[in-house]
Amino acid sequence: MALVPHTSTPLKTGWTFKQGDRSSTHAYLPARDVPTEIYRDLLKNEQIADPFNDLNELAVQWVGDETWTYRTIFAAPSRYGTANTVTRLRFQGLDTFASVYLNGHKALESDNMFVEHEVDVSGKLELDENVLEIVFESARKKGRELVEQHKEHRFIVHQTEISRGPVRKAQFHWGWDWGPVLMACGPWKPVSIDTWSCQLSSPGVQYELSQNLKSAEVKVKVGWEGVVAAIGFTILKKDSLEAVAEQKVDVNTDDQSGLAEATMAINDIELWWPRGYGQQSLYTIKIQAFAPDHPSPIHDISQQFGFRRAELITEPDSYGTSFYFRINDIDIFCGGSCWIPGDAFLTRPSPRDSRAWAKLCADGNQTMLRVWGGGIYEDDELYNAADEYGVLIWQDFMFACANYPAYPEYLKSVELEATQNVRRLRNHPSIVIWAGNNEDYQIVERYGLQYDPDDKDPDSWLKTDFPARYIYEYLLPNVVKQECSNVLYHPSSPFGNGKSTVLKVDPTIGDIHQWNVWHGTMEPYQRLPDLGGRFVSEFGMEAYPHVSTLESCITRKEDLYPGSMVMDFHNKAIGHERRLISYLAENFRIRYNLENFAHLTQVMQSDALTWAYKSWRRQWNTPGDRKCGGVLVWQLNDCWQTMSWSVTDIHGVPKPAFYAIKRTMRPITIGVQRKYQSWTMRPADELWQRDTGHIDMRKLWQDVEHDVWIANSTLQEVEGVVTVRYISIKTGEEIGTRASATVQVAANGTTNVLVDHVAQINHVQHPNEPFDSSKADPFVIHATLTINGEYATSDIAWPEPIKYLSFSDPGVQLRYSEDKKTISVSAAKPVKGFVFAENPRSHLSDNGFDLVPGETRDVQVEGFPATALTWRYIEM
Repeated sequence: MALVPHTSTPLKTGWTFKQGDRSSTHAYLPARDVPTEIYRDLLKNEQIADPFNDLNELAVQWVGDETWTYRTIFAAPSRYGTANTVTRLRFQGLDTFASVYLNGHKALESDNMFVEHEVDVSGKLELDENVLEIVFESARKKGRELVEQHKEHRFIVHQTEISRGPVRKAQFHWGWDWGPVLMACGPWKPVSIDTWSCQLSSPGVQYELSQNLKSAEVKVKVGWEGVVAAIGFTILKKDSLEAVAEQKVDVNTDDQSGLAEATMAINDIELWWPRGYGQQSLYTIKIQAFAPDHPSPIHDISQQFGFRRAELITEPDSYGTSFYFRINDIDIFCGGSCWIPGDAFLTRPSPRDSRAWAKLCADGNQTMLRVWGGGIYEDDELYNAADEYGVLIWQDFMFACANYPAYPEYLKSVELEATQNVRRLRNHPSIVIWAGNNEDYQIVERYGLQYDPDDKDPDSWLKTDFPARYIYEYLLPNVVKQECSNVLYHPSSPFGNGKSTVLKVDPTIGDIHQWNVWHGTMEPYQRLPDLGGRFVSEFGMEAYPHVSTLESCITRKEDLYPGSMVMDFHNKAIGHERRLISYLAENFRIRYNLENFAHLTQVMQSDALTWAYKSWRRQWNTPGDRKCGGVLVWQLNDCWQTMSWSVTDIHGVPKPAFYAIKRTMRPITIGVQRKYQSWTMRPADELWQRDTGHIDMRKLWQDVEHDVWIANSTLQEVEGVVTVRYISIKTGEEIGTRASATVQVAANGTTNVLVDHVAQINHVQHPNEPFDSSKADPFVIHATLTINGEYATSDIAWPEPIKYLSFSDPGVQLRYSEDKKTISVSAAKPVKGFVFAENPRSHLSDNGFDLVPGETRDVQVEGFPATALTWRYIEM
């Protein structure tokens, strides 16, 4: 029997597109190679202005309301028509309402961009020329039609217009409070024609680890179709290719398809660990299909995976109910960030870009990345890189900020979407949890939708005005349980136990989104330490990107100033001007030229995140007392050039806040923090029954209470020496009495060194005499940890607000190494917010730091001459 090996021919080149459906008289224009999308193809043909620039987004809104047709011509594969051979067209993703025509006949309809399709075209192809056409209808218009058709459902949608509610498409395409409205369409994932006598698909590895984590029983399953007699399974160590287990399974040759399974025992396994806790050991499962009387395999596939045990610890404790991750029996504090799509044009980033983002997280000491539910199930390479770099993934399903429907066709589409994507991603050890959605239970709470936590009947949920509960608490968890039992499931982010509140933050249970800084009550960011929870999966503070990024999208110099029409247009956050100015004015002396204004916003964001990360990491405490299990800033990245909460911009250029996270998430770090004293509000007490503005300003600079602690995420206890200095901002001299102590630093926890300690400072003004700020000597508190006589880490606490301080010449000095790859920065007096101006070519080891006398910051520079970098600092 002549058999055809599995071949896949990409239909990548030769595509054209036109406005309108197949009957349209518009001319076809050349498209980019597939994967592609309509905006990029229109840009290629100079049919639209770049929507990333200036106000051009408004000029391209018509694109999303049109129908578009893509077309290519291809020949049949070389072995097409051979006996016992199947030929299929494979569409890995069509965005979104797509009708596929082959040689004039409709072959497929799709209404979900997250679903893959295969179309059997055996016996339907011409040998030399086949015409493939894909008609994409307007997702916005189709969404509005569906809303009208399903009046039985109460569509509630935040952030965007209502039409996204019933459409299974990247929700951020309708715009968000950090991104543009760009209603893309097109073949956004690869298209190919596959020919085979046998096909293997959807390999899955599930395993049961022994109690001591040294051995595993591994169950591997794979789907098969075609002429198959046996399937061989081999597990190899990825690096050495050493085979550690193998098995061959016979299948029923009378069947045309089926599911093959093999169970193997492996001893002396090498575990996969998050970064900083051990090696990221990976294995490869290799699967081969054998036909009758054919000793060589006719199709083989492979998939990497890793062994790890993931647990979500939710136990009653003195604070409520814990929420933290335990990997391989080790408690892990998960400091990291939230991920949005890396580009508003989804087809532009390459797999190399995805890998670079994962590496950036790892280099920034981030332990976890949350893939947010308003975007996409990301490219395979992001997860491959996370596996290799040891970055844990919190993966949302693609639902965000809405009350979604649950009519039968919608549920069927969602189930297929979930099953396909969980199967695609299930073997990645980095993915430790799936969450049902982003903030949809806040919708329930805000609008009073029907939700009875004691009602455990899924069918009854479909009859309420919150039918999506069926999706989040029944459909999706069942898919995860069936397809990847080694991965956890959480109904939503945020979510407690169904009885706790999520819009009104309940800090005692579940994960929280803390938006009472920036949004909500707009609390001072210095209050963030008291606004935490068991796991903070969102919070943030806005900042400008580096000026070079703004210059790349604002084409007129006249528009490059804070508050210009173009600048305001690119910032999509509600009330951004009032919020940003309020926080700046509260903390800094505002300077309105672009360079200084951008710098101030960056320093402010860095300060806010420093208050949060170091304080909430401090609350990791000790085993059995894990008050806070992790913190994920909103957000890591941007999808276009904008002012947002991101800590890096669309080009991957970090803001100072990125380095603030990197410093606070070092394996061992010291923290020093003043007790927060508001300079605008006196809290109510028994005598003053309401908050007032009567403030004793002297307390900002005198009788300063502060704490010092050490956070250690390593698994070894260490001994160190802590030194605390009080340094005059005016003179750079030490004032008051140093504090010093030898400390035993606990493993994987927090060790308090000083609590409510009052700085002993010379020359304090008498309380009954007029306070003369010109004679006061405000100071920074500088804490240093040395281990084995070597500098390990340090931290600085400033007298807040910074705007009350005066900075005379601080004596900043920069020295360059001979190879111009290292800059050493020092100062004679304390310096606030020293920032190098970065660009896409420069890569720095540190930035956005403060300086004190006696300490030098060494910064490694790659990709850009160190001597070409410019810098600024507060009041420079």
